[in-house]
Amino acid sequence: MPNLHLSQLQIGWLEQAFVLGYALFQMPGGIFGQRFGARRTLVVIGLVAFFAMIATPIAPSIFSGQLLFVALLGAQLLLGVAQAAIFPVSAGVFGAWFPQNRWAFVQGLQTMGMQLGAALTPALIAYLMTSAGWQRAMIWTTLPALGLIGWWAWYARNTPSEHPAVGAAELNEIGIRSSAAASASITGARIWCVLKDRNALLLFVSYACMNYVFYLLSNWVFLYLVQERHFSVLESGWLATTPPLAAAVGAGIGGVVAGPLCARYGFRWGYRLIPLIAMPAAGFLLLVALYMTNAYLAVAALATCYASVELTEGCYWGCAMTVGGDDTMAVTGFMNTGGNLGGIIGIPIVAYLSGLHLWNTAFFIGAGFAVMSAVCWLGIDAERHVGGTVEAGAGSRETLDPVNPF
Repeated sequence: MPNLHLSQLQIGWLEQAFVLGYALFQMPGGIFGQRFGARRTLVVIGLVAFFAMIATPIAPSIFSGQLLFVALLGAQLLLGVAQAAIFPVSAGVFGAWFPQNRWAFVQGLQTMGMQLGAALTPALIAYLMTSAGWQRAMIWTTLPALGLIGWWAWYARNTPSEHPAVGAAELNEIGIRSSAAASASITGARIWCVLKDRNALLLFVSYACMNYVFYLLSNWVFLYLVQERHFSVLESGWLATTPPLAAAVGAGIGGVVAGPLCARYGFRWGYRLIPLIAMPAAGFLLLVALYMTNAYLAVAALATCYASVELTEGCYWGCAMTVGGDDTMAVTGFMNTGGNLGGIIGIPIVAYLSGLHLWNTAFFIGAGFAVMSAVCWLGIDAERHVGGTVEAGAGSRETLDPVNPF
């Protein structure tokens, strides 16, 4: 901000550009992945995301003034577009590579990995910024992505049956989806069926409400600790690692617990129970953090709040995969469009309110959205697929393996 003379509102617009591109291309990204396969899709979007990231620290060497701000906006928009397909396409990968009783677990594991990365970022960036400047900090943290993209291109396959290292016993354990190829024949009628499906719509709305709280915690905690709790930048960098670390633990626990719940209570209530408890708890903890006089206890409350929010990730994505069936990438892309609508709504609200030091109002709004996200789950029925078909054995405690649920 000080180096480029950017205001807090302009930082909000840069974050908004990312979220806008990310939200608008969720479902198109999922459809693209469903048509062309995960292996090719993740290589393409990975390379585009890499160049968008590198463009950000390079832009000040080429542009200045308003042109620089426009260039930064463009880089963030492109980054959002490129990364939009990651979660829908990975949901399709998990659907093909794992048996159904492990879907919530592996989704929770993926979110756990994301949050561990987020936990490392504030302290690492704060250290690199103070020692080498923000531009070099961004470059050095972006370069390793090239190795990951290359490794994926070499090793990955769209389905287990295509991979030379997968044996017959593994294919048998995974089941019929292990050989399901990307659906190149996805039609407009099937897409419309997704858009009007009750489960898909409620997941869309609920995930939008949940993600207001998610973006509040993931994007603004660092600034909140500096401005409202008066920690130093370096101290805030270390303390800002606490909420995403707690979120990582929450995501892992939620993924592990969802499988046995579905085995015991069926998909409908197995996926509902965690969000119905965790999201109202997250809303309550937001308010607790506001009124904690001890700043370190406030950080602890925010961390517990973030863990509560991320407890639900496995349930959201496992439920969307269950109701999506062969159209998993399209359904999860639609749900995550709603999720990022929460960011599109929330980022300018928080940017405006925080700029006026009205953090209390931003947190109260978050508590309301948390409760609304839970209420939507009362209408979500994971035992009914998109198009109205009912899950075979739905409601039975034998729907999932009760002995080895994950």
